[in-house]
Amino acid sequence: MPRTREENERIRQMTRDKVRTAATEVFVEQGYHAASIEAIAAKAGISKGLLYSHYKGKEALLEEMAQQRAAEIAAVMQASLALSDPRAQLRSIVDGALDQTAQQPELYRFFVHLQTQPEEDRVLGKYSLLLKREMSAQYDKQCRIFEALGAPEPRIASLYFSSALQGAMLMLSTYPSDYPLSRMKQEIMRQFASDSQ
Repeated sequence: MPRTREENERIRQMTRDKVRTAATEVFVEQGYHAASIEAIAAKAGISKGLLYSHYKGKEALLEEMAQQRAAEIAAVMQASLALSDPRAQLRSIVDGALDQTAQQPELYRFFVHLQTQPEEDRVLGKYSLLLKREMSAQYDKQCRIFEALGAPEPRIASLYFSSALQGAMLMLSTYPSDYPLSRMKQEIMRQFASDSQ
C-alpha cells in the first residue's frame, strides 16, 4: 500500500530534522568553513544526494539554523511579555535564556562565535547580522520592562541586565557541569528585580 501524502511529509520532515541535527553537530565540532557536506551526510546516516534533495548546501543549513535561533530568541521574549508583572517577565527571560543554554551549551557557543564573525566573511557575516538584529529588536522590548520597573535609566538597566545574562550564558556553556545554574538565576533576579528597586 502506498504511503499517504501525510506520511511522506512526516518522513521528509524527519529527514530534514536529522540533517539539521547532524549539521549542527558538525558545525560545532569543526566550524562552519571546515565542515563538509560529506561529513554532515555521514553524521546524518544518509547519502549526499538525499541531503541535497532537502538542502542546497551547507549555507542553506546554516541559514535555517540561524533563523531557528532568531525564532528561539524571539520566543523567550514573547513568552515573557505574555506575563503582566515586570518581575515575572524578567524571571521568564532569565529562565528561558539560561535553560536553552543548559540544554545545548555547545550550540550556544557556536552562535556566540557566529555573532562575532567579521562582516567581510560573506557567509557568516550575513547570519551574524541576522542574529544581531533579532537581539536588538528584543532588547528594545526588554527596555520597556525596565521602564515598568521604574528604572531611572531603562536602557542602561536593560543593557546591564543583558550583559549579566549573556555572561552567565557564556559561563554556563563553557562549564556546564560545574555551573550553579539555580543559584545564578536567583542572583540575577536579586540584582535586577528585587522589590527594593
